[in-house]
Amino acid sequence: MRTSLFGLGAKTCAMALATSLAVALPASSAFAQKKYDTGATDTEIKIGQTVPFSGPASAYAGIGKTQAAYLRMINDKGGINGRKLNLIQYDDAYSPPKAVEQVRKLVEGDEVLFTFQIIGTPSNAAVQKYLNGKKVPQLLASTGASRFTDPQNFPWTIAYNPNYQSEGRIYAKYILANHPNAKIGILYQNDDLGRDYIAGLRSGLGAKADSMIVAEASYELSDPTVDSQIVKLKSSGADLLYNASTPKFAAQAIKKLADLGWKPVHILDINASPVSATLKPAGLDISKDIISTNYGKDPADPQWKDDPGVKAYFEFMDKYYPEGDKLNTVNTYGYSTAELLVQILRQCGDDLTRENVMRQAANIKGFVPSLALPGLSINTSPTDFRINKQMQMMRFNGERWELFGPIIEDTGAAG
Repeated sequence: MRTSLFGLGAKTCAMALATSLAVALPASSAFAQKKYDTGATDTEIKIGQTVPFSGPASAYAGIGKTQAAYLRMINDKGGINGRKLNLIQYDDAYSPPKAVEQVRKLVEGDEVLFTFQIIGTPSNAAVQKYLNGKKVPQLLASTGASRFTDPQNFPWTIAYNPNYQSEGRIYAKYILANHPNAKIGILYQNDDLGRDYIAGLRSGLGAKADSMIVAEASYELSDPTVDSQIVKLKSSGADLLYNASTPKFAAQAIKKLADLGWKPVHILDINASPVSATLKPAGLDISKDIISTNYGKDPADPQWKDDPGVKAYFEFMDKYYPEGDKLNTVNTYGYSTAELLVQILRQCGDDLTRENVMRQAANIKGFVPSLALPGLSINTSPTDFRINKQMQMMRFNGERWELFGPIIEDTGAAG
C-alpha cells in the first residue's frame, strides 16, 4: 500500500547547489522552511485509517474506498506540494479491540504522520486516549460524538461529522415547532453515538423533555435485531420515533414499523440516512416520509444536475471509482472528507509536523466544500473544533430525500 518514493534528480540537485552558492546563503531558504515529523518527507505523506470493510457497519466501507480513490486522483495531479499521499487502510470490522490493534500498527509499525477519518464512534473512542497520548492527530474522525470536539481535553482529536448533540438540538427545534404535543419514543445505539443524540434532544426540548419523552429502548451492536425494542416503543403509546442508530439497525427498525402497522412521525439521524445503505434495504415504499437532516448535496436530487460540484463528483466517480454507486451518499461523504483533508494539507505548506496539522485543522476559515449546501461553509478555531454546525431538514419522498425549511445553525456549546 506504500507509494513509491521519488528522489531529486542529479541535475535538480546541481542547480539547487549552484543557486545557493551564487547567492552566498548558508542554506537554501526553501529547505530551511521545511519541517517534518515521522510520516512526512520531501516526497511522501503517510496517512493511516481503519475502515469497517467487514462487520455490522460494512455499509460504510464505501467511505474508505472513495477516499482512497480521491487521493489517487490528487496523486495523479502531482500530489500536494510535490508530495504523494500514501493512504494505508486496515479493516477494523467496527470492532473497538480490532481498531486498537490496527491503529497501533499504523502509528508504531507504519509510522504514519496522522490518522484520517477512522470510521465510527466505537472505533474512535477506543483509540482516542492512545492517539492523544502519542500526540498523533486523530484527524476528521468519522463521528459526531461530543468527546471528539473537545480541544481542552483532547487537543489531538477533531471530528468531521456534525456534533450529535448539535443535531439532536436541531431535531428538538423541529419537534417543538411542528409536533409540540408529541409523545416521543427513542431507539438508540448504546454507546456515545446514541447517548449524545439523546442528550442533544433533551437539551433542545428543555423543560418539556421529561413530559414529551415517554420511552427509550437501546440496542447493542451485537444484537441480531431491534424488533423487540420497536415493539416496546410502540406499546408505550409513542407517536414520534426518534431513531438514533446506524444503517443495519435503522433498516431493521423501518421494516418492523411496517410489520406492526405503526406509523409514528419518524426522525432518523444523519448517520442512518443514506438511501443505498438504509432505505433501499428496508424498502423505499415503507421509508416514505421519514425525516432527517443534511449538510451536503444529494447527487440523486435533480435540482443539482447542473451544479459544478456535483458534475465534478460524477466525473471523479466515473474515472477513479467506477464500480461505486454514484448516488450513494456514503460516497459523497467520502469525497467531501477527502477534499477537506487536501485543504488542510495545502494549508500546512512545508511544515508537516503533527502540531501544524492540528493547528491548520483548527484554523479553517470560510472553506466552502464543493458538495456543501448553498450558504454553508466550514469554520474552525482553536476553541471550536466543530466542522459542520449548519444543517437543513429533509424528508424522504419514496425515491429520494427532499430538502425543506431554512439552514439551521446550532448555537449550543461546542462540547
